[in-house]
Amino acid sequence: MPFDPWIRVHRRLGAEFVQVVPSTVTVTASVAVWERWTGMSLPETGQYVIPGALQPVLIDRERDVGVYEDPNVWMRHKVL
Repeated sequence: MPFDPWIRVHRRLGAEFVQVVPSTVTVTASVAVWERWTGMSLPETGQYVIPGALQPVLIDRERDVGVYEDPNVWMRHKVL
């Protein structure tokens, strides 16, 4: 069974994997906004692990932007 608890629920209900989608939600904001949202200091360009996020946030200090892309798994249920 899959590690993720929500995917396990769907598998137990008979769903099949359709595909992994690496970027279904993209959140773009200034570095200051990301620092306010996370309560973290993001002093350098690079990837930062945000508690509770599925992926790191990519911070670009030169462009003053942080980008978070959230992946997703599509599953198909049979309709009876």
